[in-house]
Amino acid sequence: MKARQYINMMGMAAAVLLSSCVKDTLYDTPHPDKGAVTISLTGLSADDNYVLDMDGKVADITGSPFTNPDLLNPGTHSMVIYNRAEGFTFDGRMARVNAPDGKSRADGASVIPLPGYLKSVSREITVTADDTLRVSLVPQQRVRDLHIEFTVTQGRPELIQSVTATLGGIAGAFDMEAEQTVGEPVSTVFAFTREGSKLTADLRLLGTMGDVQTLVLDIVFTDGGRTQHTEVELTEAMKEFNGDMTTAYRVTGTLETPVGMEEGKGEITGWETGDGGDVSAEM
Repeated sequence: MKARQYINMMGMAAAVLLSSCVKDTLYDTPHPDKGAVTISLTGLSADDNYVLDMDGKVADITGSPFTNPDLLNPGTHSMVIYNRAEGFTFDGRMARVNAPDGKSRADGASVIPLPGYLKSVSREITVTADDTLRVSLVPQQRVRDLHIEFTVTQGRPELIQSVTATLGGIAGAFDMEAEQTVGEPVSTVFAFTREGSKLTADLRLLGTMGDVQTLVLDIVFTDGGRTQHTEVELTEAMKEFNGDMTTAYRVTGTLETPVGMEEGKGEITGWETGDGGDVSAEM
């Protein structure tokens, strides 16, 4: 009788031990039927305002590494990470440059010339049940700084009161999932500042768009309200703009203003770009 009890106890112990081993082999995580995702972002700082869009559900990224708050079913999932850059409106996975204050993009208004530094990255990931997928990503900058500088070589630059410019043929929206600019070309309105004979302006653009880029200058002079309207094509000078977005792009030229009291169109010549190419842009 005692021998039989002993054998039964040994059998029960073996069964418990075998069950424990099987459980450890099958389930490596507390979520045996789902997978977790942990993301590490390179270059993330405390001031960044990044969000994770996983299959259309958005969560604020609070640090790096960051674990998606939801467990996922096994299979393929679509993931987009971006920062809420100033000057953009976000609609799902679309980022649109804002229109100037008080206006709407729906009204056909131009976009602001200096939005924030939009950064994003898009990936498809494959999640496995009972596992944690660890992904390392580097968000890419989606805008590029543009510096435009004119040297006034004719006329009297000290008589220039203001210079308002319109740059057309630029992008106004970015599809963060497809990682490309979309929509129709838009324009932006900005002002130049003068120091001596130099006129300078700084912009930040998603890129050029369309077949033609044009720049229109409206110059107002201090002597009797004289004006100068100058329009020039920048297509050739801007042809390399959609390249390395992290490097500022520089465009320079010479501006001739009317010598006398008459109004005139003026002329811009001697274009040079940040890539070192020389382009003539005469009216």
